[in-house]
Amino acid sequence: MRKLFALMCMVYTMSIFAGERETIWPADKMPDRQEHQIAAMTDEVESGNFEADKHRVAYIEWFAKPDKKVRKGVCMILISGGSYNNCCDVGLIKKWSEELTAIGVQCVNFVYRTPRPKALPIYQTAWEDGQRAVRMVRSEAKKRGFDPEKIGVVGMSAGSHLGLLLATSSQTPAYNRIDKIDDLPCHINWAILNAPAYVTSDAEAGTPASRQGYGVDVTLSKVFKFDSKTCPISFHHGGADVYSPNGSTKAYLQLRRMNIPTELHIYPDKPHGAFGFERAIEFMTQMGYLGKVAEEVDLMSRFTNDDAREKVIVEDVWPEGKMPDEQQGQCKPYMEWHFPKTLKTKAIQIIYSGGAYMRNGTTGFEVAPARRYLNEKGMTVVTMQYRTPRPSKESGLSKFATAWEDLQRCIKIVRSKAAAYGLDANRIGIMGSSAGGHLTLMGVTSSSHQAYLPIDNIDKVPCNVQWGVAIYPAYSLTDGVSDINTGGGNGDDAILVPEYSFDLNTVPTLFLHGDADKHSPMSSVRAWEKMRAMGIQSELHTLATRSHCFQRTASPGTGSYTFLDRIWDFLTVKQYNK
Repeated sequence: MRKLFALMCMVYTMSIFAGERETIWPADKMPDRQEHQIAAMTDEVESGNFEADKHRVAYIEWFAKPDKKVRKGVCMILISGGSYNNCCDVGLIKKWSEELTAIGVQCVNFVYRTPRPKALPIYQTAWEDGQRAVRMVRSEAKKRGFDPEKIGVVGMSAGSHLGLLLATSSQTPAYNRIDKIDDLPCHINWAILNAPAYVTSDAEAGTPASRQGYGVDVTLSKVFKFDSKTCPISFHHGGADVYSPNGSTKAYLQLRRMNIPTELHIYPDKPHGAFGFERAIEFMTQMGYLGKVAEEVDLMSRFTNDDAREKVIVEDVWPEGKMPDEQQGQCKPYMEWHFPKTLKTKAIQIIYSGGAYMRNGTTGFEVAPARRYLNEKGMTVVTMQYRTPRPSKESGLSKFATAWEDLQRCIKIVRSKAAAYGLDANRIGIMGSSAGGHLTLMGVTSSSHQAYLPIDNIDKVPCNVQWGVAIYPAYSLTDGVSDINTGGGNGDDAILVPEYSFDLNTVPTLFLHGDADKHSPMSSVRAWEKMRAMGIQSELHTLATRSHCFQRTASPGTGSYTFLDRIWDFLTVKQYNK
């Protein structure tokens, strides 16, 4: 009966997809059948000859097998959004299927019942369909040549809400067993969730987030169980989405508390939509879902020369005898102007390294590759060595005090000399890693606070910048002020440190952080959330399984390998590099 019904559906379809369809329920066994519901993509519904009674049962639609030469033995279930009122993402399903099939992934389109059921939660019938669909897909793994424990989902909006249910709540039955298919497990092995809707408690009734996902009484929706079969997830969300990106940050935190590798990608100024699918491919590559992860390559070996640089000018940060809080044993601070051979932007990027405020330098992997990369893009780069090691305990100064003085002075020098070099004094950004990331967040959130007494006319110049790039910032949460985050940065009491004042000059920032970093990625997430609460659109990327210094060596095809491109993308989106 089920096969006959599937054949009838294939006869009447007008879909752009030419896949093999299978209804997922026996015609008389579908739970919670409601007469107003159909199962069809909107291109079929709008085709002009749609007959609703022939499209009542949810179905899966198999796309063609990938070419044998690239086949990976994995399967992805594609889930459209549409507010649980329709399945409208025809273009996205087509895009995902084409891109995934090309790299060797078997794809299957899953079409669930819509519009929303009556007198039931808005997701209930879709969730029933979803659990059944996963079981159907798993049952055909051997026949179709993929591993039954390598099944992922990719969804959009309501489809991502459903994907999050499938990823976190498979141990809660959505319906009662009807046949032997239901003896198979319905967990999935990973999920790619684009703009998941209804995830916060101010939106779980099926509306945009009424309070934008903010407030001490706004929580992660309790419909998600986060059970023992919860799988790794890659979240992708627009920073200006009315279906709040805070839903993704809250779900990310819960997965961290469970020690489940997860990625979080938030795109500034982007509305409701699907962005950065290439990041999803990198996530699957890093996790090994697409085969063995390639051997890691040393970053310094990829950026070995200064062919794109025209000249270097070196200068001291402080005039002789004028350096504030001079400490015996600290290195001398200086800065280097690296001018590109072909100037393509008047913007300036200041870069410095980390080193626990015990050491730092301008020639290592946290500085030189980024400097060479940006020179190749036609941007002027200023590298800075700030004073380390830390001030003595006897001085009473914080570990970052002299470095902060050096940074403020460096920014003022760059601003005061920019015009003389044909550059824009109002397009200056700062970038640092680890302790340097902490220093960057000082620079972007607290520039209104004077770090030292003025010593000359240069100090009449403001030290605020226009953007920041914070790479695995350390010492940013109260459970990791001195060293690593003792609670993983995951506790409610792990709040941002007070030196980040988030003053009125706070600027958009790009955050890049390893998900497995002992200096918790929640440092970056909490700072991103704070900036969003201020109306500042920043960008955030965490990288699954990656620790501190994620970029030092990295596998081709992963986010740790392409991280420099995220910097240029951010500058381009924000138009800082024009």
